[in-house]
Amino acid sequence: MDEREKLRKFRELDDAFAQALRELEKPNSRLDIPTGPPVRSLAELEAEERQQRQQAFETRLQSLMKEYAQPKESVAVLLRTLQMLGHIA
Repeated sequence: MDEREKLRKFRELDDAFAQALRELEKPNSRLDIPTGPPVRSLAELEAEERQQRQQAFETRLQSLMKEYAQPKESVAVLLRTLQMLGHIA
């Protein structure tokens, strides 16, 4: 980005900031200041991440079951055994 472009972007940002300050100073005006997307809580983000990991695990497991021609029952027994031994949570 060349210097003129940087200066133009800075002026746009400065103008937008000045306009927002003017809006705040008006006592009876309805604030029309743009905001970003709503903030999600950490718990929501962690839940979404867990769900994505679970989906990825299930997809990979089904792929391996198909590749090695293993029935669901045999894989279920293997997973329960690994869980009882503490190898998976």
